[in-house]
Amino acid sequence: MPMRSDLLLVHVPSVFDFRERLTLYGPISDVIPSTPVFEMYPIGFATMSHYLDRLGFKVRILNLAVKMLRDRDFDPESYLKKFKPALFGLDLHWLTHIHGVVEAARLLKRLHPEIPIVLGGLTASYFHREILESYPEIDYVIRGDCAEEPVAKLLSTIRWGGDPGNVPNLSYRRGEGIVEGAIELVPDSLDDFPLNYRHMIRQVHHHRDLTSYSPFRKWLFYPITAVLTCKGCIHDCVTCGGSLSAMKRVVNRHRIAFKDPKILAGEVSSIINYLRGPIFFVGDCLQGGPEHFQEMMKALRPLRIKNEIMMEFFSPPGKEVLKEIASTFEHFNLEISPESHDEEVRKAFGRPFDNRSLEGFIEDARSVGCRRMDLFFMTGLPRQDCRSVLGTVDYCRSLMREFGSGIRLVPFVSPLAPFVDPGSDVFEEPGKYGYRLRFRTLEEHRQAMLALTWVDMLNYETRWMDRETIAVATYESAIGLSLLKSEHGQLSRRESEAVVARARAEMEFMTSCRTEGAASPDGEERTTASMKRYMRRNRGASVCRKEELNMPVNPFRLHLFNLARLLLTGREDSFDQRPASLDPGRQTG
Repeated sequence: MPMRSDLLLVHVPSVFDFRERLTLYGPISDVIPSTPVFEMYPIGFATMSHYLDRLGFKVRILNLAVKMLRDRDFDPESYLKKFKPALFGLDLHWLTHIHGVVEAARLLKRLHPEIPIVLGGLTASYFHREILESYPEIDYVIRGDCAEEPVAKLLSTIRWGGDPGNVPNLSYRRGEGIVEGAIELVPDSLDDFPLNYRHMIRQVHHHRDLTSYSPFRKWLFYPITAVLTCKGCIHDCVTCGGSLSAMKRVVNRHRIAFKDPKILAGEVSSIINYLRGPIFFVGDCLQGGPEHFQEMMKALRPLRIKNEIMMEFFSPPGKEVLKEIASTFEHFNLEISPESHDEEVRKAFGRPFDNRSLEGFIEDARSVGCRRMDLFFMTGLPRQDCRSVLGTVDYCRSLMREFGSGIRLVPFVSPLAPFVDPGSDVFEEPGKYGYRLRFRTLEEHRQAMLALTWVDMLNYETRWMDRETIAVATYESAIGLSLLKSEHGQLSRRESEAVVARARAEMEFMTSCRTEGAASPDGEERTTASMKRYMRRNRGASVCRKEELNMPVNPFRLHLFNLARLLLTGREDSFDQRPASLDPGRQTG
């Protein structure tokens, strides 16, 4: 019996046949919860599902990447054959998914030639014309960072007829040509797109499929949730596809979109009533100004949230802001990305705050009761050489020595990998910032995802470091941070030694692979054999332990009584009302 719906949202692994390939992914996903196949589907899947559900459409999310990770015998072809939606939706938000998306589209079109396929996301928006010119399996591309209403209009057109030219933000083929839909619909508010976890719980129950709705492979063991505070950014980090300049260039967003603090509080309420896991507030809550931030805290405070909270800041906030956070949350943690200890490198990247401000932030956070602060550093930045990267370890040592008591400082380092984001300033003008890009087209990036090692995937080098030097600097700084964490009791000696051993083994292995491949006629065969031996012996993240990212989790992860009551009563809430964006007089920017 075919599984019918109006829209099947499919999230695929970055490389579709990753289970059959030998690839040394290295540290490209070490400091995020997902694995190197990037199985975490975008938040937009959840908001779109809820939005369309309120309009009467039947939507299902299928996290194909998680299913393929959890079961090596899982057959995506036979599974996808069961579905008969009106429309398949694939996300191409980050460039790393281009191989998986194209291969999945080809498979879906072979299985269901009559069902159209639509792509969305930042990368799809940037490369929309090349997608339609190069990949005939893909029928539509929705551009912009809010696809909910365009998808609703596209579904209506498919179901009941009409001209796709009337669908906002849509690019598609017409005859032998391509219609490039202008990005005219840019909502200046996120109020119509709440992230309602009650809806997601009901969907899991309705479809009897927890795996498809799991954000990443081990989510059930670490059930972290997210609340999206805004779309857009006031900062201009030069390699970021979500920066101020990139958002103007790619999705026509000239100002940040926020949501009403009361709606944000409603989203958090839809989490804490059912899940005890950590909550991550995505985006710097101060971007809307101090008044908006205070309204957020005022709306959240009555909830008496006991879950662990993680909030991120793009630049150090003042102490009054931290006091507001401390008075709102029982357990709160903070994170910031200095990117480099070197102020000149940081400024060249687009984060123009100094070390004195950073250190004041750490001290203020410690004084108001912050439990933990994560510090994220990066390799592959403008004006950054290997010596500068290693200097970050020394700077972290001084920070932990000075502030290590009373607050848990957790530094991480990772490479800018594998790709500089399309639409970013560096992608547009690499030479201006000291970069050389190896790939420009979507197809070149798709082929790069099939490289043997993560260093071969990199789409850039800099004036200060070539790819091999970026790799060495990454591993050496990771070794230094691992030893430092062991000194301060964050890692046991055995855990630290394991990280150090993996980092050193990867450095040696990559060097030997490149030497073998270049030095002999049978180099490729010998490299494959070496890779098999290496993969059998070495498992786990290469620059840190994944568990270092985790905040404490209540052993009783679920509020079982509340879950049972929700599923038995099926009660609705204010989020279940018809979206106001489809009413006359809506405002767009």
